[in-house]
Amino acid sequence: MANQFEGSWICSTTNCGYIYNPAKGDRKGKIPAGTRFEDLPEEWRCPVCGASKKAFKPMSEVEGEQEK
Repeated sequence: MANQFEGSWICSTTNCGYIYNPAKGDRKGKIPAGTRFEDLPEEWRCPVCGASKKAFKPMSEVEGEQEK
């Protein structure tokens, strides 16, 4: 079974935690479903806190940190 967060990225700013899921895209930012995080425009911002793409970490890294 595929992980529901496969290919997802999480905003790592304090008190945000928005998860960009490529299967859903970003309706607010007019990003269509199926758009990989790597393919988001550089000017794209977190729809919750406004952070840049640099503030995001792959969910696979975050899940790995939690297992330690």
